[in-house]
Order: sequence, then C-alpha cells, then structure tokens
Amino acid sequence: MPRPALLFAIVLLPLPLAAQTSRAAEHAAASITPSEVARRIGIIADDSMLGRDTPSRGLELTAAYVASQFRSFGLQPGGDSGSYLQRYSISRRRLDLGRSEVVFARGATVARALFTSNARLLLGQVPQHPVAGPAVLVQGAVQSPSAESLDVRDRILLLAFNVGELQEPGVQQALGVLYSKRPKAILLLTDRDSATFAGKIPQHSSPRLVVGDVSGPVVLEIRRAPVSRVLRAAGIDPSLAHSAEPASLREVPRLQIRLNMRDTVLSNVSVPNTVGILKGTDSVLKHEYLVYSAHMDHIGITPGQPDSINNGADDDASGTTGVMELAQAFSRAGARPKRSIIFLTVSGEEKGLWGSEYFSSHPPVPIHQIVADINIDMIGRNWPDTIVAIGKEHSDLGATLNRVNAAHPELGMTAIDDRWPEERFYFRSDHYNFARRGVPILFFFNGVHPDYHEVTDSPDKINSEKESRILKLLFYLGEQIADAPQRPQWNPESYKEIVEQ
Repeated sequence: MPRPALLFAIVLLPLPLAAQTSRAAEHAAASITPSEVARRIGIIADDSMLGRDTPSRGLELTAAYVASQFRSFGLQPGGDSGSYLQRYSISRRRLDLGRSEVVFARGATVARALFTSNARLLLGQVPQHPVAGPAVLVQGAVQSPSAESLDVRDRILLLAFNVGELQEPGVQQALGVLYSKRPKAILLLTDRDSATFAGKIPQHSSPRLVVGDVSGPVVLEIRRAPVSRVLRAAGIDPSLAHSAEPASLREVPRLQIRLNMRDTVLSNVSVPNTVGILKGTDSVLKHEYLVYSAHMDHIGITPGQPDSINNGADDDASGTTGVMELAQAFSRAGARPKRSIIFLTVSGEEKGLWGSEYFSSHPPVPIHQIVADINIDMIGRNWPDTIVAIGKEHSDLGATLNRVNAAHPELGMTAIDDRWPEERFYFRSDHYNFARRGVPILFFFNGVHPDYHEVTDSPDKINSEKESRILKLLFYLGEQIADAPQRPQWNPESYKEIVEQ
C-alpha cells in the first residue's frame, strides 16, 4: 500500500499545482516570449542554412548554433569528448556478392547459398561479423496476430514461402512484426526457379546507406532447392506447406546456420546531434533524466525552382527553437528541478529517425535512467488554442499533462488527443526510438499543412505567440515530471505493445 504521505499527495495533486508554481518558475516561463521564438526560428530557417539536409554544411551550422546557445545557458556538454556534439557516421556501402554466403550444416552435410546465385539481401543491416547459431523454424499460419506472441529475439529464423504468398498483406505485416522483435536474421526460403532467381541478382549490388554502428536484423531470400538436402538431413520437409494452425516456433538444434557477409565501404561522413545537460538539485533524483527532443534537420534543396531552399520553419525549426527556449528557461535562477534534464536536437529525422536512433543507442547516461521524453516536432502553425499531444493514452504522462493543463488556463492552450491515429504519427518521429526502448513519451505536434515539405514552409508563417504559449505549457509539464517523487509509469498493455523485449 502507498505510504500515507504519498496518498495525500495523490489525492491533493489536481488542486494545488498552480499554487505550487514558484515565483522563480513563473519568471522562468515568462522568459519564453514570442519575439525570442521568432528570432531563433528566423536564424535556423534562414536561407543560409540551406535547408539543413543530413549531411550538409547547413546542418553543421545549425548544430554549432544550438551548441553555442547551450554553452551560453551554462548547460553541461553531453556529446563526445566533452563537447555538445554527438557525432555518428553515415557510410555508403555495397555488399560484396562474391565474398558473401549463407552456410547450412547438419553434421557433415553442408550446403552453401551464394549471393552470386542463390541468396539475396532484402532488408536490414549487413552483420559486421559472422552470425551463427541453430535454426528456429517458424511454422503454421504466418499472420500478424500469432506472430506477436513469438519470442524470436536474437534467433535465426527460417520461414518457407511460395513466392506468391510473400505478396499477401497479412504475411507482409507478420514479417514486419517479426523484424521489430529483433531476431538475428530472417531467412525466407522460396520456391523460385534458378533462372528467375538469377534475374533478381544484380551483377553488382546497389549501394546502401548505413548509419552509425547500429545493428539490426538482416532479411534474406534464399532459393530452397540448393539447401533441400541439408534441410532433410535436419528433419525438415523442404516443401514446408503452411498449416492453418497459429504460428509457432520449432527449435532445430541439429541445423546450424552461418551468415558470412562482407561489405565494401564506398564513402563515409559524420553528422551531429547536439546535447546539453542541466543537472538536477536533488542528491538522488539528479541521477534520473527528463529529455526534451526535437530534430534540427530538414530536407535541403529542391533543384529547378526559383526558390529552391526548403527552410523548414515549422518542420522543425519550431521544435529546435522550443528545445533552446526551454533550456534557457530551466537554466534561470531558482528554476532548476530535482531531476536532471537533457536537451537534445537530432539530425537525420527526415531520413529515417537516424539521429534519435543513434542517441537512444548511445545515450550519455544509461537508458534506464531516462524517465521520459517530451518530443517537439512542428508546433508553430495551425490552430491558435490547441496542440495535439500524441501518446497520452500509453502512460500516466497523459494524466500529468491533463492536470498541468488544467492548472494553467492563463495560457489559453489545450493539449488534445491524437486527431489522426490512422496516420500512425506515434511511430514517425524521434520519440519512437525512446518509446521502443522503454522510455514513456509525449509527442507535441500541430499537424501538417499545405507547406509541409515545401519551400513555402517559411519563418513569416510561424505563429510565434502561439508557440510561446505551448512552450510555457511544456515548461510547467517538465517541471512536474522532473520534481515528482515517482517516475512516469507505462500502461501495461501499451508497454507490451510498444516496448521491445
């Protein structure tokens, strides 16, 4: 049972929030002004930043500007080697077909699927080192509902399909579910004939972009016929007709699989995230961290137009500015909370959440010490009195936000639930890389508009007065999260659905 003092805190919490807001906190929130918001957006979304593509000179200039602001606020560096920049590599690589193979072995019976004839890369990261282990056969109806329950992490999966089955939406969805559960590899055994398969193998594999040292499962298609003999020796029927039974796993310890895949690096660059840390005041809680995040990149230049620079004022100079404004507000005298706060601007969001994937894989503190992420992506347009808060239903952060919102009617800003669940925005911005690693999140987003990803997303169209009120709400929200006795808690069903086990 909760302690009596905690019970009183829970019962009384909805009423005294406004009264608990200290004068120092009010002064800190008041420092977030429309003129400062407009000024910073004007800098980040200026033509001189060249659309902030990843990688680009404009992105580097933006990161340097954010870092200079963090330094001026007195934040501690959270990047590499005592700097505010956390850099990760982007390399162009090509699979070396002639030196890559998949080996199937049952005792002395061995078969090799060569990438020059009987194997091809479909998806994922080429392993930097050989991947080896026993096969795990996925049997039954490979459909999404039954795939959800399978424990496939760090396993080498075998699935057999007739080629036509691979195009079925249910199968595609189930494969996506299996991929998200982080097996070592997914090997799809198909019945293509040798001529058809050969036509799908290029003379040279296409170059791929590889981000950082982030590892992930690899998905391969392998022609079934050349490995049938070793499958039979291991007690597997090569035809492997799928039954109507729910999908299940069958361990095949006698069948050992080894992936030997080699890459050639064609080029390599590094790109920045920007990280500043404000240490908390409590001797215990300062070892836990709240993150405010936004992406500072955009889509660069669109050639062939009179105005070719995609300034990205709303997407996401508005969020990047928000992170800086909040960092400055919390750094003011008396406004520092009990928990520590990480202020983060990432790159590569537009390319596939690259920067947040790297940061959440290489955080400056252990990921379990990060209690929440408040992500800000596009908050400068559309309705003047509402902002969508995506993810409210997945943790008690939603209830905290509702209480804070009710305690500050003077802001004239209401945080509402996700208006577009069918668009799956929860999975489309940087907060998702925190959520899937177990960090509760809230994602603040005003929705798209006709200028989304167009050269017309310019600073003059930003409602900086509206944004300043949203940021004050996020300041008070962060204050409550960072000062609360208990860290935010997932709703159990959401945890099961979202967090990678």
